Amino acid sequence: MAVDITVRGSFRAFRKPERAVVHLVVGLEGADAAHVYHGVTGQVATVTALVRELHDPEHGPVTWWASDQLRTWASRPWNQDGKQLPLVHHAHVDLQVKFAEFGALGSWLGKLAEIEGANVRQIEWALTDVHRRQLVREVRAAAVKDAQERAQAYADALGLGPVRLASLADAGMLAPGLHPVGGEEMAMARAMAPGDSGVPISFAPEDVSVTADVDARFTAGDPTMGS
Repeated sequence: MAVDITVRGSFRAFRKPERAVVHLVVGLEGADAAHVYHGVTGQVATVTALVRELHDPEHGPVTWWASDQLRTWASRPWNQDGKQLPLVHHAHVDLQVKFAEFGALGSWLGKLAEIEGANVRQIEWALTDVHRRQLVREVRAAAVKDAQERAQAYADALGLGPVRLASLADAGMLAPGLHPVGGEEMAMARAMAPGDSGVPISFAPEDVSVTADVDARFTAGDPTMGS
């Protein structure tokens, strides 16, 4: 008789990162709205000047960067006695800076630590777009092979002979109305703490992990034989 065998194949690969995207915020707060606003715009100008010194899309060390619009708001905090305090004005700008050279990144972070209100939220480690796409293809193929090997192992245990592929889909999509489970890529990120002023910051780049999961349905056995 023919038997259906449904399995999930998985594979994960790790590679050394080739790019680092720094996510940072420049922000200040205070009682005077104008002072806070002009303070942030001045500090952002200082940060972007440091970025422009290194920016070269082709050769780096900074290959890309972006800055969001300045955001302002005000709040009235409460003290521990339940009394509402005067208005506190806030302003901040989010920036992202992509580095291709990690040595230059460490030196740049050391300079950034000298700028009041500039704080690194995280560093996202990544591959180049070309290498990421290539690795995703390889990992998907390996996940399909893993599914086939799993199904064959079950068939061998039952003495059913070679398996034959009936259906293949992203994880979670074999049944109607379902959606893919999980994602293909997970870039490991690590928050950075400020260092001493002007001193290059040392750090250990995290490996980039690329994963793929597939669901597959195979048949095995003689379909002409009944149960």
